[in-house]
Amino acid sequence: MKPDLEVVQLSPGESFKAWSHGYPFRTVRWHFHPEYEIHLVVETSGRYFVGDFIGDFEPGNLLMTGPNLPHNWVSNVPEGTTIERRGLILQFPEAFIQTCMAAFPELACFEGMLERSRRGLLFSPATAEIVKPWLAELIDAQGPRRIALFMGILDALLHGPRPATLVGCGYQPDPSAYLSAPINRVLDHLSRHLTERESMADLAGIAGQSPSAFCRSFRRHTGMTPVQYVNRLRINLACQLLMSEPDQAVTDICFDVGFNNLSNFNHQFLVLKGMPPSRFRALHAAQAPQQSAA
Repeated sequence: MKPDLEVVQLSPGESFKAWSHGYPFRTVRWHFHPEYEIHLVVETSGRYFVGDFIGDFEPGNLLMTGPNLPHNWVSNVPEGTTIERRGLILQFPEAFIQTCMAAFPELACFEGMLERSRRGLLFSPATAEIVKPWLAELIDAQGPRRIALFMGILDALLHGPRPATLVGCGYQPDPSAYLSAPINRVLDHLSRHLTERESMADLAGIAGQSPSAFCRSFRRHTGMTPVQYVNRLRINLACQLLMSEPDQAVTDICFDVGFNNLSNFNHQFLVLKGMPPSRFRALHAAQAPQQSAA
């Protein structure tokens, strides 16, 4: 089974993504992405899959996966159970960390660990305990503190007990083959043309399916309709602009992220974020001085 592509959205003002999610969640499926990922399980136990490796996990399970290495964690919880925060995740592009190492020769020590992560690295529970509070803080950190936490986490991974390598030497991720899967072709296209208008027929044509078959397949893979998926990505992009461009009008942001109707933009933002965009911007602006003083 080919893994699904996860589109990792980075803010124009950010170099990496730090976030958390509960269970069930849309990314809990066999998936891949071009970014490195550090993943710490904080609640539930179950079975996890990385490349050709299968193992059991519990809280404290700390992994690092390299670019395009497929992975998934499946929790053993009763049907209908909802977990608010199952994992803490840090994702960063290969170009970003390579640029850092080129600019700061002192960071060349990370190169070996990054290369080994292409086969999946399982770190010790002791290392997990060290980085857990830093990963949690990183989610809301800003400015220089964010960079300090990021480097501190990588340093802790490097200098802790040597991690176990999970994936066999013969296993080679093949992102070009993954992207040939019909739905992955569509997801990749949407990530690169998010602000453009696409009809259902256009997307179905990219997948090589009829519109009805495409809609069923898309929902089976992503848990949402194509319209819901695009709206979610566009609203996430709008949030990034609201935070990074405080002087840009909400109306301009609406059209910049691909909506052609301000009323619909406001409605979708309220549905997904629980507040109007102006309130989101105001709350973000209000917390900035507090974080700077901390």
